Amino acid sequence: MRHLRRWDADKLVAPDWLNNGDNAWQMTAATLVGLQSLPGLMVMYAGLVKKKWAINSAFMALYAFAAVLICWVVWAYKAAFGKQMLPFVGVPGPAVEMDYELRQAVLPEAGLSAAYPMSTMIYFQFVFGAITLVIIAGSGLARMNFLAWMVFVPLWLTLSYTVGAFSLWGGGFLYDMGVLDYSGGYVIHVSSGTAGFVIAYWVGPRHPRDRIEFHPNNVLLALVGVGILWLGWNGFNGGDPYTASPDAGAAVLNTNISAATSMLTWTIMDLIFFKKPAVIGAVQGIITGLVTITPAAGFVAGWGAIIIGLCAGSIPWMSMNILGRQRWFLEFSDDVVGNFHTHLVGGVVGGFLTGLFATSEGTAAFALAPNGGAIDGNGRQVWLQIVGFLFIIGWNMFWTSAICLFIKYVLRIPLRYNEAQLLIGDGEVHGELPYAFFHDGRHEYDERYGKPNIDPEKAQGVLEGVEAGRDLSSDEGGSGRGSGSATKATKLA
Repeated sequence: MRHLRRWDADKLVAPDWLNNGDNAWQMTAATLVGLQSLPGLMVMYAGLVKKKWAINSAFMALYAFAAVLICWVVWAYKAAFGKQMLPFVGVPGPAVEMDYELRQAVLPEAGLSAAYPMSTMIYFQFVFGAITLVIIAGSGLARMNFLAWMVFVPLWLTLSYTVGAFSLWGGGFLYDMGVLDYSGGYVIHVSSGTAGFVIAYWVGPRHPRDRIEFHPNNVLLALVGVGILWLGWNGFNGGDPYTASPDAGAAVLNTNISAATSMLTWTIMDLIFFKKPAVIGAVQGIITGLVTITPAAGFVAGWGAIIIGLCAGSIPWMSMNILGRQRWFLEFSDDVVGNFHTHLVGGVVGGFLTGLFATSEGTAAFALAPNGGAIDGNGRQVWLQIVGFLFIIGWNMFWTSAICLFIKYVLRIPLRYNEAQLLIGDGEVHGELPYAFFHDGRHEYDERYGKPNIDPEKAQGVLEGVEAGRDLSSDEGGSGRGSGSATKATKLA
């Protein structure tokens, strides 16, 4: 920079179109959304599954986040937000050139621009794509082959997510029709809920032992995850005006109102029907409240957010506890974390209520036509919302099935683990175990992995209280290596 004349440097460092506040908020919002996946959903999944699947569940989320980013910058971003190729998708291409990253953010087909660089826009849109795949992972936990998942992620991002994003946000046909999706109720939640339900069908159910008994191994860890998810949603909905505007503040407030109302409603429903306030139920209520407000966040008033929260805590509750308990439904699709109910049902309910309760002031503040929804005399908006979620559901049902069948029959990659892997879990799949509570932090392996060696600190006589002459090998199972270590420890003591 010191080799440039000052006026050149100013032009590069602070171009006329740059708003430092908007840029700072957008990068902050993107980071908050990223935290929803890592560590939010990653640790929530790890806590909700049986102990033997904790590592695999977290790793599926971690892999999806990294894989989506590389695919996003190499071809997927421009397919979702670039120039139109078809009415539902843009022209794919790289978004990594330096001059492209530094220029002003523009969505060409939507006719929108922002007061920050393309690099900020690319990253902000990436974290939305990433969390969509992370949500889908929840439906395939505890049995989906990790290699199949590695192939599924880039294919689904390319063939499904980019289409929904372009159609609704990038200037595609649903955008032109006027379908409202403030921050991803359709693009993210209806699509991931549909894809999760379909992938659970093709992968098949968990092992019978896991289906009979599948208690969460760490409820407190799940609470940590959903807490990060809740607060991270402030960036999720607050960042979508693409500026630090009054509507961003309204979206954040409405998001929290809906989440709180839904959690309380779900808990009350549990008390009424099951006589106990279930913590896992509260977790589901928080998620449905966040999902359901997402398509409406900055469009509705605060009272609309309360109504949406009440519906979010009751309609998905009925779906999960009535439909979700039917034997035929469980056998058809073993959706481990209930994405069908929380994301598909919640997203559809939220999109429909957006058509009812969107205000003309809210749509105008979002830089759209001040039409509002049915409460402002625009009943047509309800039908537009129905068209929107029907397209997303249909597209995802077809392509998720096609991708699963391609992986299974063309690539010849099994969609699920074999019997031994299903029985053992992380130890067989990854060669690692999540917790080490025995032998000073070392795992107590079963006979498949051999007996543990003598504690190395005891073997060196470091710890106080080692009794002289004690045969430590007898305490540890008498392996040959253990006996040698025990003899050394006796001599040192």
